[in-house]
Amino acid sequence: MSDARLGEIVSGWTPPRRPDFPALEGHLARLEPLVADTHAFDLHQAFQGHDSLWDYMPYGPFASGSAYHRWAREREAGEDPRFLVLRDRETGQAGGIASYLRIAPEAGSIEVGHICIAPPMQRGAAWTEAMFLMMDWAFRAGYRRYEWKCNALNLASRRAAQRLGFSFEGVFRNHLIVKGRNRDTAWFSVIDSEWPALAEAYAAWLSPTNFDAKGRQKERLSDLTRLVRAASDPALGPESRQ
Repeated sequence: MSDARLGEIVSGWTPPRRPDFPALEGHLARLEPLVADTHAFDLHQAFQGHDSLWDYMPYGPFASGSAYHRWAREREAGEDPRFLVLRDRETGQAGGIASYLRIAPEAGSIEVGHICIAPPMQRGAAWTEAMFLMMDWAFRAGYRRYEWKCNALNLASRRAAQRLGFSFEGVFRNHLIVKGRNRDTAWFSVIDSEWPALAEAYAAWLSPTNFDAKGRQKERLSDLTRLVRAASDPALGPESRQ
């Protein structure tokens, strides 16, 4: 018998598998597991000269390609985090990296993080499709909760989470010490019951009909995801044009 005091009974659910795919393919983006010898040079070239990309990361910036290669080599075989390289299918260039982390199949929870996107890829739609592909895999695999966490001072990351449809859940104060500095952490999530509507929002935004001849969007993703999000981030104020 159900007892509301104890929470809803989760029936017919089994723990999902861990990320185990060789690649994720979209129309604009491809995600492939990090291999240092294959990806490190291109990624370092894409990130070079943009040291601010590492401001909120626990590592970087990297002084040389060999330093980045060592970092990639140490992480390429890791299962948690499991790093994926974002490749623009039109140009073939590797222009970003992200990972699944804090993978907890027994709880049905998985997080996306370590996101680093070079400025040229930030200006296109491929990285948005890549985020969709990662989220879509997680929910199709059976995960119940998909998380995004970032330094509370990183307003760009908080804006990105909200644009992508993540609901704001709060700030954990004095959560971590990163590079010798305090980090308060902003928490966001998408849960399985929200995913069907969010998937429709992504499909509408990624449709070729949503872009004009110059590649400019007609409808903003944030306008489409706003209808699904359970809570907006108060630190961002009124939603800016994205």
